[in-house]
Amino acid sequence: MTLDYLTTQPEGQFLERKSCYDRRGKFPHPRPVKDVVRDVAETLVAMANADGGTIVLGVEDDGTVFGVPDKYCPDAIRRQIQDLVRPWLNFRFSEVVLEERRVWVFETDWSAEVHQLTDGRYLLRVGSQNLPFPAGDIEAMKRSRLQRSTEMQFLPDVTLADLDTDLVQELAHKSGMHLSAEELLVQYRLAENINGQLRFTLAAVLLFAKDPTRWHPRCGIEFILWEGTERRTGAELNIVKRIRIEAPLVRLVEEAYHTIRSYIPERQKLLDLFFEERLAYPDFAWQEAVVNAVAHRDYRFQGLGIEVHLFDDRMEVWSPGELVEPVTLEKLRNRERVHASRNPRIVRVLTAFGYMRELGEGIPRMFEVMEREGLRPPEFRLEGGRFVVTLWSTPVYRPETMRWLRRFERQGLARNQVRLLAYAYEHGGRFTSRAYQKLVGVDLYTASRDIKDLMRRGIVRLTKPKGRVYEVIAEPEKAVAEIPPELAKLRPVLEQKGFVKNSDIQKALGVSPVRARLIARRLVLKGWLEPIGEKRGRRYVPSAHIIKPS
Repeated sequence: MTLDYLTTQPEGQFLERKSCYDRRGKFPHPRPVKDVVRDVAETLVAMANADGGTIVLGVEDDGTVFGVPDKYCPDAIRRQIQDLVRPWLNFRFSEVVLEERRVWVFETDWSAEVHQLTDGRYLLRVGSQNLPFPAGDIEAMKRSRLQRSTEMQFLPDVTLADLDTDLVQELAHKSGMHLSAEELLVQYRLAENINGQLRFTLAAVLLFAKDPTRWHPRCGIEFILWEGTERRTGAELNIVKRIRIEAPLVRLVEEAYHTIRSYIPERQKLLDLFFEERLAYPDFAWQEAVVNAVAHRDYRFQGLGIEVHLFDDRMEVWSPGELVEPVTLEKLRNRERVHASRNPRIVRVLTAFGYMRELGEGIPRMFEVMEREGLRPPEFRLEGGRFVVTLWSTPVYRPETMRWLRRFERQGLARNQVRLLAYAYEHGGRFTSRAYQKLVGVDLYTASRDIKDLMRRGIVRLTKPKGRVYEVIAEPEKAVAEIPPELAKLRPVLEQKGFVKNSDIQKALGVSPVRARLIARRLVLKGWLEPIGEKRGRRYVPSAHIIKPS
């Protein structure tokens, strides 16, 4: 088994690298054991409360191998980790050698119990962060865990010959684990060696079986194209086309994308916010709805399947099963970054294949791309034991407003700034800070920052200083504020990762941690960066109207 993936795979939902050395100062020196134990315990708890994952101790964030100091004792550290966790956490430990240095690997599966640190915190792994979540959600999560055992059921009549081993090897290639099909399936907890016999889970069959419908007759996707905007039955039945899409889940998603996309019409010219012609629904929005349906549906219901309905004015994606707590309709509608997996092992494989990325960020991005193109925000509802996502092809703004907004398309404005300009156009070209705060639900500081940015770009000017009334200039000036030199040096990191941490600022600018914090604070105050997370998990993302990470 090669271990390249431990140093080359990007950190995220399922992988975290931890350093044993303090690299501040002239010479690196080992960190206190208690600090390392705390870091590992926090991430193990967060991963166990989410979808599981792997921690690599002795490797830096950038993949540089420093190893574990000789004075670290594995048995003592494992005991100390358990001393910080309640209840007892089952995790796997192994020692490996990378670049002639010893490295420790901790692995945990998702846990049927919700785990807490002895300092009282409950943590949940979301993307590359360990986030605290409210105590009120704990019991809800415990109840929802009982629904998550379906994918883990062993199917006694399944053999390796029933699976497409080429697909399994594709997973090996994507994950950087050069293992046999059997070893990889065990590594991903999709199979287990019991008394010398390999037994496979339902998740393994759904993901990789040559014919998964042998074990689940409705595990595919049914696409229905309707004529008009309503469902009619009987003699007035208005179904134009019905297509069953069936394949192993790692192929089903891509096949569904290809099939459905060919039936999505284009919007008419000048009925889009920034472009003359676009598909009726942004690719990211409807594809996110489809992959979420595949990943999070309740596979207990074999009589119900995923359905995608395309009408003249909307697309509906129906997924069997209620929401998994603590996810609620209210939280989704409020664009909260919330994540809970009914099928964590399926989610992990779909993430490895690139269909899912930063978990918990998909729904907020759906809102963003729909609004960016002038469309109504996505809608969510529960109906008949199924979760329904509705995307509308109807625009939010009047055609005249959207045509006027096109003059700002090259300015790279944030979503809320576009909404403000649309509001101004509908109200005689003028607005106030208070009106903006009420319109998009931001505080005075954020409103001031966004409006100052529009002024800096020559799009907006102040007309009445006492009343703080602003007006939109008909033709925006092409001059844009010069990017600070510190931000220019950070730009490659921002474009690669989408964010920077304090350590990134230190490395890119050659400054101390304190100086890096001051620079970050100044860039935040000037509106160039936005902070996310707290303390050790804090990172800085570029303002959407300044830099667009690739």
